Amino acid sequence: MKGDHRVIDALNELLAMELAAMDQYFVHSRMYADWGLNQLYERINHEVEDEKGHAAVLIERILFLEGTPDMTQRTGFKVGTDVKSMLESDLQLEYTVRAGLQKTIQLCEQLQDYQTRTALMPLLEDTEIDHTHWLEQQLKLIDRVGMENYQQSKM
Repeated sequence: MKGDHRVIDALNELLAMELAAMDQYFVHSRMYADWGLNQLYERINHEVEDEKGHAAVLIERILFLEGTPDMTQRTGFKVGTDVKSMLESDLQLEYTVRAGLQKTIQLCEQLQDYQTRTALMPLLEDTEIDHTHWLEQQLKLIDRVGMENYQQSKM
């Protein structure tokens, strides 16, 4: 089914964000493992799989709309250097993804592409409720208990 090029372009923009998130979470998870922060490793490694699933949804939809997935771009990729900067860069990327999803969902509504909109809604829910909320909680915990106590609790 030939899709609107504006939707395909928007889906490729989202794909660049999801691939960046997947790669960033992958690197961060391995850094946490190297530092012995096993709870953070487990959680962030799980996020890698979530982002891979999001990318799969986007790729499948792009292909269905007879577009070509662009696997070369990464939007927002930034590796942190310590726990707090890693969590902050992950949160910033999730904010970027959320904004991109909202913009693309709005475009789909304008163009009456309700199937693509429906495919994107679970990604938005996962981004807002699971990923973003958890990262915000972790940064608040660091502010409340301090970095040393936070890191100790994640070993």
